[in-house]
Amino acid sequence: MFSSQQILTLFLMLTMELSLASCGAEGVAQPIPEMPEPLAQVQETPEPAPVPSPEPELEVTEGTETYRGFRMDNILHAPEGDIHYHIYIPDGYDGSQAYALFLTLPGYEGLHFQGVGQNLYSENFAFEALNYNDHMIVAAPQLSDWGETSTEQTIVLTEYLLGHYNIDQERVYAEGYSGGGETMSQVMGMRPDLFTAYLQCSSRWDGAYEPVVEARVPVYFIIGESDEYYGSGPSREAYDSLHELYEQAGLSDVEIDRLLVLDIKDAAYFAEGGAPNQHGGGNLFAQDPEIMGWLFGQ
Repeated sequence: MFSSQQILTLFLMLTMELSLASCGAEGVAQPIPEMPEPLAQVQETPEPAPVPSPEPELEVTEGTETYRGFRMDNILHAPEGDIHYHIYIPDGYDGSQAYALFLTLPGYEGLHFQGVGQNLYSENFAFEALNYNDHMIVAAPQLSDWGETSTEQTIVLTEYLLGHYNIDQERVYAEGYSGGGETMSQVMGMRPDLFTAYLQCSSRWDGAYEPVVEARVPVYFIIGESDEYYGSGPSREAYDSLHELYEQAGLSDVEIDRLLVLDIKDAAYFAEGGAPNQHGGGNLFAQDPEIMGWLFGQ
């Protein structure tokens, strides 16, 4: 049997051993798990956007013959098809000074399938234009119809001429006679921004009206009162449609009169000019200084 003193001594010894064991356990450094280093963020440099290469200029096969100062039957090779045109370039043009530009589209008798040069042989607009500005390039396209194809080709040719020659963008004039007027009215309905003013002779309007009004391009309608092919009705209707749109846009009558002219010629006008009929007599307009002077005065 243990005495009380012995039991107390054993208890104290056991307590001390337990305390030392506990301290030893606390003194051992517990390993700290290593944290993985964060991955470095790689900044991706975006690839530069490819620079669009300029479209190559369309090729032209130049004509070899001339007629009254025009180089005949040049051919602009375009995706829209070959575009035949005659062109007058003043002798003084060297590209250092901006020149005016005039495009004249012929009637049915002047289309390309009628024969090379028939537009210049039968109409005088291209030649009379030279009396109003000696610093002007004149282009006389010979297209193949008066519809969508010729419309697209006229736009392409105009853009080519504006880019190839030094042209004053504020002096780009257009005229269309008969079927050529139908074509040019469609051009005006699509790209009026290309032109300064438009003269429509003995024809009808086949294009849109709104783009012309938005661009504020002056238009002069001239036709015989009893034109044998179109009559004067379509020209009146086109004039009224444009006039109404300008009114809706808030323009005054004075402002509209600067942008729109409707000129209906009576039978006496053609008789005095020696024309056999009113539609064929539309060529008289080329020699009328009031009409042509309006166009080149814009």
